[in-house]
Amino acid sequence: MSVGKGKLKLVEPAVDEGYHLQDQVGFILRKASQRHIAIFARHIDDLTPPQFAALAKLAEIGETSQNQLGAQIAMDAATIKGVIDRLKARGLVALSEHKEDRRRLVVSLSDDGRALIERLLPLAERITAETLAPLNARETATFLRLLAKLA
Repeated sequence: MSVGKGKLKLVEPAVDEGYHLQDQVGFILRKASQRHIAIFARHIDDLTPPQFAALAKLAEIGETSQNQLGAQIAMDAATIKGVIDRLKARGLVALSEHKEDRRRLVVSLSDDGRALIERLLPLAERITAETLAPLNARETATFLRLLAKLA
């Protein structure tokens, strides 16, 4: 509304001018993700985010099957296999047969993997803080709550 000579006048909303990439959720999420990944790489340059996620989840829950680990960190079976293979090659995880189902592989942290993730977890907290730095505490809480609804 605007005021014209003592009377309120309705103002027409702006006409939609079509599709603008910079206003699309996927584009904005990708840019935010790229920013976060760049921050991650500045702090942790010897692991990829998926490798870090696998180690962090193993530190949190302990040994688990490869497929369950993938489900826990939102990776399909093929992707988690590649991540685990690379971590195993670096000596950061160990694989063993499941006690009851020999077709399943159980993944656990090696001593080196445990030492590494314990050293990196404080850095991960700083990465999160730096990623969210443009937001105040209330915006951060709202952002994370709304983002979780999309996930």
